[in-house]
Amino acid sequence: MVKRKRRAKSRKDQEIAAPAAPPERFLNRELSQLAFNERVLALAERASVPLAERLRYVCIVSSNLDEFFEIRVAGLMEELRESRGGGPASPLWQEFMRISERAHALVDRQYALFNQTLAPALARHGVVIVNHAERTPAQRAWVRAYFEREVRPLLSPIGLDPSHPFPQVMNKALNFVVQLAGRDAFGRPSTIAILKVPRVLPRVIPLPAKLSGGKQAFVMLTSVIRAHLEDVFPGRGIAGFSQFRVTRDSELWVDEREVHNLRQALRMELTQRHFGNAVRLEVARSCPQPLETLLREQFQLPEAAVYRVDGPVNLVRLNQLVDHLTQPALRWPPFAPAWPVKVPHSTEGADMFEAMRAGDILLHHPFESFEPVIEFLRQAALDSKVVAIRMTLYRTGTGSVLVDLLIEAARRGKEVTVVVELKARFDEEANINLAERLEAVGVQVVYGVVELKTHAKLLLVVRREEDGPPNKKGDARTRLVHYAHLGTGNYHPTTTKLYTDFGMLTCEPQICADVEKVFMHLTSLTRVEKLKHLWLAPFTLHKRVLAAIADEAKFAAAGKPGRIIAKMNALVDEATITALYAASQAGVKIELIVRGACMLRPGVKGLSENIRVRSIVGRFLEHHRIYYFRNGGADDVYLASADWMGRNLFRRIEVAWPVLDRKLKQRVLDEGLRPYLDDTADVWTLQGDGTYRPPKALGRGDRGGFSAQRALLIELAASVGEG
Repeated sequence: MVKRKRRAKSRKDQEIAAPAAPPERFLNRELSQLAFNERVLALAERASVPLAERLRYVCIVSSNLDEFFEIRVAGLMEELRESRGGGPASPLWQEFMRISERAHALVDRQYALFNQTLAPALARHGVVIVNHAERTPAQRAWVRAYFEREVRPLLSPIGLDPSHPFPQVMNKALNFVVQLAGRDAFGRPSTIAILKVPRVLPRVIPLPAKLSGGKQAFVMLTSVIRAHLEDVFPGRGIAGFSQFRVTRDSELWVDEREVHNLRQALRMELTQRHFGNAVRLEVARSCPQPLETLLREQFQLPEAAVYRVDGPVNLVRLNQLVDHLTQPALRWPPFAPAWPVKVPHSTEGADMFEAMRAGDILLHHPFESFEPVIEFLRQAALDSKVVAIRMTLYRTGTGSVLVDLLIEAARRGKEVTVVVELKARFDEEANINLAERLEAVGVQVVYGVVELKTHAKLLLVVRREEDGPPNKKGDARTRLVHYAHLGTGNYHPTTTKLYTDFGMLTCEPQICADVEKVFMHLTSLTRVEKLKHLWLAPFTLHKRVLAAIADEAKFAAAGKPGRIIAKMNALVDEATITALYAASQAGVKIELIVRGACMLRPGVKGLSENIRVRSIVGRFLEHHRIYYFRNGGADDVYLASADWMGRNLFRRIEVAWPVLDRKLKQRVLDEGLRPYLDDTADVWTLQGDGTYRPPKALGRGDRGGFSAQRALLIELAASVGEG
């Protein structure tokens, strides 16, 4: 059975292991998530960032906010609907209002940046968005012809009356609400119409070069439609109008205990995602008040959920404008990832198996190429000695070469097993299609464990190799040898160029044996055998992290140095935070590098004065998960797929694995942690009250300071273009 009703508790990531604690010990997660988007927007405000990239960051903020409302705010509003006494004085309502106030301020700042800074700066570089009032007669003629040819045939305006009720409005779709003058064709004074804008139409439309006056000129689809609304409603005057967009609850929930076919159930659920409960309404700033009231009442939203914006209601679509820009100076300088020194280049006939037998290989993306991972799978797919391949897939992107190689391996008769996570948020449909494509060629596809997402990034190759001279009968002696790749990021060749991640290629027997046991658990659903090196969620990872933190506290209490350095995307698990507080009080020095939401209050006397939290927001999305514990001088270093969040520790299959090679361990410290602790250009420092102190470089005219990402590019990448 598929249920549309979400579980309200999911917003809070409740943990059965989390002890009760006063809420003032923790920062608000939603406000912390908004603070991250404020830091991204600050990057868009920096004059030293190339102009096209600044616009891209504005778009990223909009995309992030969409998901924030679809998931986080939707969960809060569901709690409000279900709670009794959820009036203005209730804590839930006050939390909603604090979040709304902060979100409104962020959106206003975002549009002000685009209108007052970025658009004029683009115009100075010959890139203009031409509105109707600014168009020349020739441009207006071209726009009219475009409207008649490409737009009007796809429009189906709906006049509202008892037989034409308010239509279903899809999640995040562009629409117009129009107030009409006069009477309709039947003499009735119908006044309201809804115009849905088809998603197939581009939102940013380039004008022909001959009409652009030597510039790159564009028109927005909303402007094209606004200019011709009277043509859509012939014989009726336009008394008022506004573009609008509704954001809806988009969390999918399938009760896996009650369904027999998860893939089929998810397909059914996906058809309903676009029509969940409304959580946000965006309208133009010029929207007449009666129309705003009509929409707000239609979608049953409080006034705080209405966002009046000075521009397009969906700034994400300005990514189309960025994609059209042709001036290299407007973008980040290009760079070429380095090919790892320990791996012979594929053009030289590299044998990946031989390279891995020579020692573990650490890959640091995006500074180093992801191609060795692809080459590893390519050779495994083509090698006659390889008998089996097992892989987890969470996000792969479209047209993935890795998927093509898995298909080729299956066609060559190898045993190929792929764990496809159907519930990867907003990639569900793509992953369903991916699973069907793999199954069509004989790949064994499994969907992980009931009620848990498989988020671990694992690839295991089993190869039959010679094991000494032939026996007395002349038969070859062979044995099965395992080779593995483990990563902190997805098997997504595109994001490996944009996200910072570590990956490791290894044939270390005990680690490979652990990886094999994890796959056995995922496919057979048997109990996980005891693992030698890997920490596995939801079974041991949380316990091992808490134990490692407690060990550092014991060292500090005994007068020995205690040190923890951890880097992750988010820190919201209350039990882990409580353990860190206790370690701080014992004297452990704790450095945390948390890109996004962080509920820990650092630097609070008597609670966390030995904890420092920083967030790096720069050219690349920080995505490493690294745990370092001094452990009495052993210097334990773990790489992981998991953040310290409830969902990762208790409701997902995640792994953390140790870096055993001393030289590679030092590399992780020198590349993944220490540069970020020294950063002064892109670092934001979290204060105990939840605010972030900006980078020192911002106080020096937005230039100067040490950037970890820039330093790693120079140190590791094969080449970096001039900026």
